[in-house]
Amino acid sequence: MRFSPQILDEIRSRLRVSDVVGRKVKLARAGREFKGLSPFNAEKSPSFFVNDQKGFYHDFSSGKHGDIFTFLMDVEGLSFPEAVERLAAEAGVSLPKPSADEAAKEVRRRTLHEVMELACRFFEHALQGRIGARARGYLADRGLTPATQQRFRLGFAPDDRSALKQHLAEAGVPIPDMVEAGLLIAGDDIPVPFDRFRDRVMFPILDLKGRVIAFGGRALSKDAPAKYLNSPETPLFHKGSMLYNGGPARAAAHDGARVIAVEGYIDVIAMVTAGFEATVAPLGTALTEDQLTALWRMSPEPILCFDGDKAGLRAAFRAVDLALPRLEPGKSLAFAVLPEGQDPDDLVRSGGRAAVEAILAQARPLADMLWERESQDAQIDTPERRAALEARLASVLGTIADERVRRHYRDDLAARTTLLFQRSGEAAGRPPGAWRGRGGLPGPRQIRRPNGSLVRLMPTATEIAPRGSSLKLSALVRGAAAAIPTREALVLSIFLAHPWLLANHAEELAELEFAHRDCDRLRRALLDAAAEDVPADAAALAAALAGLGATDALERVRRAVTHTADWPARPEAAPADVEACWTHVVGLHHKKRTLSRELREAEEAHAKTQDEGSLAWLRDVQARLAAIEGTEALIEGFGAASGRASRGF
Repeated sequence: MRFSPQILDEIRSRLRVSDVVGRKVKLARAGREFKGLSPFNAEKSPSFFVNDQKGFYHDFSSGKHGDIFTFLMDVEGLSFPEAVERLAAEAGVSLPKPSADEAAKEVRRRTLHEVMELACRFFEHALQGRIGARARGYLADRGLTPATQQRFRLGFAPDDRSALKQHLAEAGVPIPDMVEAGLLIAGDDIPVPFDRFRDRVMFPILDLKGRVIAFGGRALSKDAPAKYLNSPETPLFHKGSMLYNGGPARAAAHDGARVIAVEGYIDVIAMVTAGFEATVAPLGTALTEDQLTALWRMSPEPILCFDGDKAGLRAAFRAVDLALPRLEPGKSLAFAVLPEGQDPDDLVRSGGRAAVEAILAQARPLADMLWERESQDAQIDTPERRAALEARLASVLGTIADERVRRHYRDDLAARTTLLFQRSGEAAGRPPGAWRGRGGLPGPRQIRRPNGSLVRLMPTATEIAPRGSSLKLSALVRGAAAAIPTREALVLSIFLAHPWLLANHAEELAELEFAHRDCDRLRRALLDAAAEDVPADAAALAAALAGLGATDALERVRRAVTHTADWPARPEAAPADVEACWTHVVGLHHKKRTLSRELREAEEAHAKTQDEGSLAWLRDVQARLAAIEGTEALIEGFGAASGRASRGF
């Protein structure tokens, strides 16, 4: 149903945003507004603001912004019509009556809902009767208790071509209604319609409102032509848009449960009974676009759980292709791969919740699955084959619609490709340690963006871990909170590699403001070392810093240099390039600190006024900050003096 702007405005005028939001968020008055903790992100300081006069909310932590309708859609996962209907009822606003055609269809749907409810009760009763003994035995063997059977309304379809038809007919249901609901098989070549489901354990499929709209039936006989049989498409049921257990999962997800998609009905039930309430499954098909959209309404990053066999991996790779064109910032998928030969039901029964938690903890991001598919059988022993891999990756990248996501995937895949080619070179006989970094650790790998700037891939924690004591110095291990800002590390690392800079730039170094404690500590130590006498070379400077007790800070700063233009921090860089890099990077450092202060002012102004002018200012500052990231190497002729030739990915 389409809702006129007048109707929507009438609902808005009768319901204050703070009242609707206040049911989910604890709000405190802040001047003419209200503020509270974000319902979309975990935070300690309020960044969520509500303005009743202007009729909207804004969440600075996630960027979400909207009115009472979008709030229900964002927080409870409702569709727009559902949100409108609920709020209209609260506001006492009568919605327009549907057209005669729409009214007739609605009456028809209500009739079919009643038919499906009668059928469900028939199947439930049959399961608990003497005729359902074999079906109960099957369910007991799968670990489904009577309480679980009742919770999911499981049933049994007798092995009789007319058992359901006769039951519904006695209840006054016409044969055409049974056919339209998908319960009977009929056709021009079938003189007498007969029951679709026979000798099957029955799984009712419910819509988001909890109404029975279809069934899935699991055959008990090994000779059945189809192990699982679903209802056909009907006015109530569209298989590609529904998820089994979708309604309860949506409610659980909005209470904080992880959203997990598995492959079958039994798997869903096993996962839910193990405590994973927001588990769903497609209905006998590969994941569809509509089902993926439904998953994303529940969670920005649902976990897809697949069997570890070849079929499971194929299903995972199909999901990758489905998701790529629809990725958006903050919206993706994770993939949990089960041990080969086990499904979630097996895992729950053998290892309980802990076994499932262990698998979910190893869930892999979509980028990992994409890379595995493209690289696992790749032949890269010749330039042509390496080029073919790059061409395949470029083709995949072209399917990502969002430019920002595409850019980050391009960088990620380029970095992985470079690492793969480097390892291939090592296997082909390159000198040992050719790709190693400082102290024998795996060194940073570099790739070049299409715009010419460099992207660094740092070694993973797994690569570093075997090196022992140096592990504690890694920001990867010490945590994101301890990470040193790359630009601060780059400024200091240039001095560490080229102490002669201190003679000309010590005063400028003294005036720099560093946010990170280790960087500021090392800055002061550098100035102290230069005050005595400028060390002649990097080794002498390192020794002087050690004497000042700054060794740990020095090592952490060195390990933090991951920027695209970090090569001027190496001893072999030419003095002209070192000078140019120093001047440019320090300028960027000053600019970022100035913009960061302006950003805080813009955020405070917008929090107070919530008007278009302050929002435009905020977005402008954010854009200017984003524009200076990764621009260290964007200097005319940069690197020429060091003999660095341009080389593309």
